[in-house]
Amino acid sequence: MNIVITPLVASLLAFLYLALSMRVIRARNTERISIGDKGNDLLLRRMRVHSNFAEYTPLALVLLLTLELMGGAHWLLYGLGLFLLVGRAVHAYGVSCVPEPMSFRVSGMLLTFTVIGVAALANLVLAVNAAFVT
Repeated sequence: MNIVITPLVASLLAFLYLALSMRVIRARNTERISIGDKGNDLLLRRMRVHSNFAEYTPLALVLLLTLELMGGAHWLLYGLGLFLLVGRAVHAYGVSCVPEPMSFRVSGMLLTFTVIGVAALANLVLAVNAAFVT
């Protein structure tokens, strides 16, 4: 069994993670803040965008990987992967803007939650099915 969809999605998300990381580093260098945020709104916003990505993305990728390992439908995996990529990018954009367009933030989180929920449900169905078939 070749696992190709999750590594593709994970690699694209890794590039987004690196970009978000570099934004935090640049803001730290510009503002000369090495630890914490010292009340700097720009740095705090960039840190939260980066942190939010780091909080939600790993679980979604684990769920995609287990779904792929259990033989989940490719169309579902590609769709969930696309939703996750778009959701994380849209959320990052929305939270990065001042003033913050709430529709981007909300849309990004809805897409991310959809991926986590649908992937969790699909994993559960496949796991229960495998447990009772064998």
